[in-house]
Amino acid sequence: MAEYDAEVSTDPLYVLRHSTAHVLASAVTELFPGAKYAGGPPVENGFYYDFDLPRPLSEDDLAPIEKKMAEIVARGDRFEQELLPHAEAVRRFTELAQPYKLHWVNQKASDDELVSCYHTGPFFDLCRGPHLRSAAEIPAFKLMRVAGAYWLGDEGNRQLSRVYGTAWFSQEELDDYLTALAEADKRDHKRLGRELKLFKLDERTSPGNVIWLPNGATVRRELERWIVDEELARGYQHVLTPVFARLDLFRQSGHWDLYREFMYPLMKAEDGEELELRPVNCPHHILVYESELRSYRDLPLRIAEIGNNYRWEKSGELMGMIRVRSFALNDAHIFCTPEQLDSEILGAIQLSQHFMRTLGVSDYRYRVSVRGDDRSKYLGTDEQWSNAEAALTGALQAIGESYELGVGDAAFYGPKIDFQVRDAHRREFTNSTVQVDFQLPERFGLEYVAADGSRRRPVMVHRGAFGSMERMTAYLIEHYAGAFPTWLSPVQCVVLPIADAQLDYAREVVEQLRRCRVRVELDDRSERVRKKIAEAQARKVPYMLVVGGREAESGEVSVRNRAGEQTSEPLADFRTRLLAEIEERRLP
Repeated sequence: MAEYDAEVSTDPLYVLRHSTAHVLASAVTELFPGAKYAGGPPVENGFYYDFDLPRPLSEDDLAPIEKKMAEIVARGDRFEQELLPHAEAVRRFTELAQPYKLHWVNQKASDDELVSCYHTGPFFDLCRGPHLRSAAEIPAFKLMRVAGAYWLGDEGNRQLSRVYGTAWFSQEELDDYLTALAEADKRDHKRLGRELKLFKLDERTSPGNVIWLPNGATVRRELERWIVDEELARGYQHVLTPVFARLDLFRQSGHWDLYREFMYPLMKAEDGEELELRPVNCPHHILVYESELRSYRDLPLRIAEIGNNYRWEKSGELMGMIRVRSFALNDAHIFCTPEQLDSEILGAIQLSQHFMRTLGVSDYRYRVSVRGDDRSKYLGTDEQWSNAEAALTGALQAIGESYELGVGDAAFYGPKIDFQVRDAHRREFTNSTVQVDFQLPERFGLEYVAADGSRRRPVMVHRGAFGSMERMTAYLIEHYAGAFPTWLSPVQCVVLPIADAQLDYAREVVEQLRRCRVRVELDDRSERVRKKIAEAQARKVPYMLVVGGREAESGEVSVRNRAGEQTSEPLADFRTRLLAEIEERRLP
């Protein structure tokens, strides 16, 4: 579905923002005669509209556009629907020289259908509505930024100017949103990633590929160790599999037919062999299952991997570490009997809950993603889908969790539970998934030997308890505002001698902590301690250990935490306290 052709909603905030988007388009067409308008829906926290203009818009254009919008609101232009025969709609938009609207008119399934259009004063647009009665009912709005966007999201098409804005039911709500946005910008993972030297994005590696710098790599390693340890403790077996495969594997899995638009361009070897970078791990994990004959005694078989995946995201959709083209996915596939399915789903849900609870993530909801009306996009029978959906909803009901249905959001091979998390910008993304799949075991002919000796088909559960390392790290950077819990911090302590006379003792402190696998640094520069403390705080180091003459004589350290609280205690006591904090993965 095209991005402009979003689901219609009667939610009041949706209607307000939809109407404000039309006022934006009306203002732009008044200010830029001959402007061609492509489309613009409400989106989370606001709206946008795309324009084809003689010159690209810039941030300097926002103020005059806002001023013109305010004039339209003040004069109270009415929103009036007009239903046109298909041919008349084509004629009208042809006269207006609006090729982008003609594209959408011609997407209509039948010439017999009436085409819904709306007038906003002199502005005329293709739109299903609904809208406010008039622009005068828009109480508070603001234009936020300008960006480039390819028509239909295709890099081969013309680049348009996209104007983003937001609208609210009161000035107070708008002011609160802008205040929260300013705070979120302070937490932006791209800015903090640069300041804290966590990661780098370099066009020379191709857009959408992350370079993990030493500090960021440390955070990722700690997360990976923890994930693997937790999974091993729950009976998962970790594997390592190749990042590419022959095209035949993805044909058999169905990805080549139903997921091709997200896959990297095909690689062809000199001998004609066709290879493809994997967008998912599941076909490779099926090969692990096939490596030997399985008995019912082997099930459930839980295969896990933190594996690199590659998806060809459109360049306009790439965003920092949140939306990338290559990423390491914490992924697992559970092969079980039908009788084991309910308990395996429940176990997968509880593991995701444990991960989020440990990290202090509480702002999430459950969405059960099911099929849309177009059954051609999905594999399997109605009965298989009904059984899978019932298993997922039943597991959530069993633990008393509420959920929403996401119609049309299922993968092509099965429904899933999505853990929807909000980040510091109030953007929602899928962090964890639990998905039931009757299709791939069928397509690959997977079997196990049942207790009676017969061959039976296992059920497959796709489980992503943590999401990708890139997206989750970006989320955590913003969640903690760069001040990671001590167990995740790239540098956990920095030792600050007051003078050269305490250097030997400072080195002894560093050595004792390193023997306990604490990530500690010695700042022995000839700078004032106050400056060293300020720099360590800017780096979000959890503990600064100041050592002067008194500490050197008594075997103590003066401990200062990120909040500025300061105590003096024996080094041994601090070490014990620090190790307990790390071991227990305490939150800040």
